[in-house]
Amino acid sequence: MMKIGELVCGRTTTVVAVLLVVTAVAQAGPPLICHTIKIGQAKSLPWVSHSWNLSGRETYDIKNLTRDTLELLHAKMPVLARMETLRRATLYAGKGPEVAKELLTKLHARATTGNPDALAFFDFGYLAETFKQGLGKGQPNPAAGVDGYEWVKKAIGLRGQDPEMELAAALITLKGPESQHQEHVENAIAGAKADPLLAQNLAARFMGHRDETVSQMLARSTGPGGQSK
Repeated sequence: MMKIGELVCGRTTTVVAVLLVVTAVAQAGPPLICHTIKIGQAKSLPWVSHSWNLSGRETYDIKNLTRDTLELLHAKMPVLARMETLRRATLYAGKGPEVAKELLTKLHARATTGNPDALAFFDFGYLAETFKQGLGKGQPNPAAGVDGYEWVKKAIGLRGQDPEMELAAALITLKGPESQHQEHVENAIAGAKADPLLAQNLAARFMGHRDETVSQMLARSTGPGGQSK
């Protein structure tokens, strides 16, 4: 049984491989799990590790995961912080199948009852996709069969222009559909001009490795009109 801690996040994939290059660059690991999101001063779940993964020194009680995650995902929490919080939640949820099921069930309920907003759609969809990438083979996966990308697209449609959600959609669609992936990439990059933290994330190197930044790779691999060379 492969658990989260056994995921391999290699050293050959740049951030732009997560964002743009679908067929030319091989993935070294699941991007929603292996690539940490910079969140500035926003609050998130406790994190003591210096890498993408849990360090083994955590004292966080996962019995509180659902409660803490829902409290953090309030209306004013930025999308980038939501992405990193759900990434961390997935890593913690890998320690307990019942906790994973509870968290996804709560977010699904929030997205399907009452008058859900775009953020509720986004949170459920993004968590479903992180679960599919992050929960190990052989583990019960409550997100099996859930098309998280459709929920994220629904959130973008309801939210309107949101370049941080576009980044999330670009990460999810790394393996396709290619035309939609390209559109999400372009929208994220365009929106970063007015979003310094998003720009910082786009300029980051995948897992901190000494590879090209997103901007450098885009300049090298994208021709006029946003078409790949």
